[in-house]
Amino acid sequence: MAEGGLPARRTVAAKLEHLFRTVPGPRGEYTLEDVAAGIRERGGPTVSSSYIWQLRKGIKDNPTKKHMEALAEFFGVPAAYFFDDAAAERIEAELSMLGALRDAGVRRVALRAAGLSPRSLAAIQTIIETVREVEGLRDPTTDLEQERDPTDKATEEKPE
Repeated sequence: MAEGGLPARRTVAAKLEHLFRTVPGPRGEYTLEDVAAGIRERGGPTVSSSYIWQLRKGIKDNPTKKHMEALAEFFGVPAAYFFDDAAAERIEAELSMLGALRDAGVRRVALRAAGLSPRSLAAIQTIIETVREVEGLRDPTTDLEQERDPTDKATEEKPE
């Protein structure tokens, strides 16, 4: 927590590092050179791989708006990711979900669940949560901002 009880703002370096680790390139994690070249190819501002490295490591911490917009465009996220911490949290939740869906097994389960009743979906969710607990896996929802469909009765909270 920062001063006055407000949550600490995440740094540009932390946000950029997260993008490098979660947005896959065609051959795995993007290199600094991949990003600099990709920005150039898109007609973005001049940016070197060493400058991106300095941003990623926190050595440079006050980039121009144009550089942030170019980095956001390269990684396929809205520019708000770098300027608004609430937007960054939502975007990171979406990136985590997309990362999970890249796993073929997760994708097969999700596709097979399509069309099931809310009651059946709730039962499957309970089974998955139980198995995750047995295997000692942490709850992935603690890392994600859960957006619930208000019409979904299966996930509705019951009053006590």
